[in-house]
Amino acid sequence: MQQKFIIDLETARRVAMAAEEEADRNGWKVVIAIVDDAGHLMYLQREKVQLGSIETAIKKAKVALMYRRSTQLWEEMVDGGRYGYLNMPGMLPLDGGEPLFYEGEIVGAIGISGVKSNQDGQIARAGAAVM
Repeated sequence: MQQKFIIDLETARRVAMAAEEEADRNGWKVVIAIVDDAGHLMYLQREKVQLGSIETAIKKAKVALMYRRSTQLWEEMVDGGRYGYLNMPGMLPLDGGEPLFYEGEIVGAIGISGVKSNQDGQIARAGAAVM
């Protein structure tokens, strides 16, 4: 039997706070979504952001979790003409999703939506850096 690390609500809040600080520093209003290692929503924050960004932030987090890499990679691949990646299950190739690792194990992911995708990515990376 093996044991695994899991993200707790306190850690999810710390990740979200770091992301929020980055967004505030730049005057950006965004949705911040944190999912656990099974892709279930643990934390959601939204204020004065379009409704469509809610599901987009959650989806970015889930894609980062499922593929264990930044969604920035997939956006770059598609921008480079590698359209086959659009057919991957559950794909959303937009920057703004980052996996959350603890001691080499994936414990969840963060997704950001509300501004340009590269800005969403900047915020997500600030949150992920807490880990």
